[in-house]
Amino acid sequence: MRQPVSTYQIPDLPPPVAFETLAIYKALVEAKAGLAELKGIAAAIPNQGILIETLALQEAKASSEIENIVTTQDDLFKGAIDLRATHAGPVKEVSRYRDAIHLGWRRLRETQGLITNRLLIEQYRLLKSREDGFRENAGTVLQGHGGAVVYVSPQSPDNIQKHMTALERFINDDAASNLDPLIKMAIIHHQFESIHPFPDGNGRVGRMLNVLYLCKAGLLETPILYLSRAINAHKGDYYRLLQAPREAAPEDLQKAWEEWVVFLLEAVAETAHATIRLVKGMRAQMAGLKSAMRDGVLADKNIYSQDLLNNLFRHPYTRVEFVQKDLGVSRPTATKYLDLLAEAGLLTKIRQGRNNYYINEALAELFISVGNR
Repeated sequence: MRQPVSTYQIPDLPPPVAFETLAIYKALVEAKAGLAELKGIAAAIPNQGILIETLALQEAKASSEIENIVTTQDDLFKGAIDLRATHAGPVKEVSRYRDAIHLGWRRLRETQGLITNRLLIEQYRLLKSREDGFRENAGTVLQGHGGAVVYVSPQSPDNIQKHMTALERFINDDAASNLDPLIKMAIIHHQFESIHPFPDGNGRVGRMLNVLYLCKAGLLETPILYLSRAINAHKGDYYRLLQAPREAAPEDLQKAWEEWVVFLLEAVAETAHATIRLVKGMRAQMAGLKSAMRDGVLADKNIYSQDLLNNLFRHPYTRVEFVQKDLGVSRPTATKYLDLLAEAGLLTKIRQGRNNYYINEALAELFISVGNR
């Protein structure tokens, strides 16, 4: 028999159930193997900034789509390089998410691996372009189809602060439990979404927290796991299993938590393999373009540099200004490089309004193909 949703009590951490089950163990083995392979393959990319930039943008797009903020790859890539920053609507929302991932990663390194409530509030403020923090007013509830209330989160500001302080301690105290970091990540995500500390953006902040925690735990070197893709592909199961521990009768609580943890572990494994395909594809494309510039069709033009190659993979759509800045060259020189690449068929040059865009179509198609699988 289900409990009324309004009576769910935020549990102490970790929740009072057994997480050392066969089903969890089997999913854990697959997830850890996928992350280990991804970590090793990513290390082969000479400039990690390329992966952080391109994959953070894909994560931002997928996570925003879970909240029904939808944009196209084309608009997203253009928005990512628009120096005037005039884009609004979905592109702006997705770009802010990407910037919030970068902010979290920077803070994580500055604090030697601490994930604090202050960091989460910073990410929320950047994401939503607001100046507030944890909720101060009662009335926040989660609704299902048809507007029915399915969950009442903590309403008192003191209660929210109490639970978030306990969550911060659990995140950063590795000696507090003997749980595997991936199991702990699943618990952290559930607890954060149940506290629902912000007036808006809780889903996206919670998904950023996932990948930051994997970096903190040493399972990733950089925040490149494209986890929201798998959650978006199984959105119905995600919300159903997130809700199940809140509604479960005491005799069903063990099963509800086990199914939630298994779901998130399987999402990690699925995402890791998709991200591996992306990284392998990027690595092969970088090698091919490097060969064309250095030894092939453009060998006699003397334009190859690692910085230019990096630029073409950090931004699937680029502009003269980006090459100027990244390479420290004049505008005529940057224009010459890009035009030569376009004339050789290695980039596609498109004029839109007063701007020229140079598109690495092979890279853009790689993102689209992996995203559709």
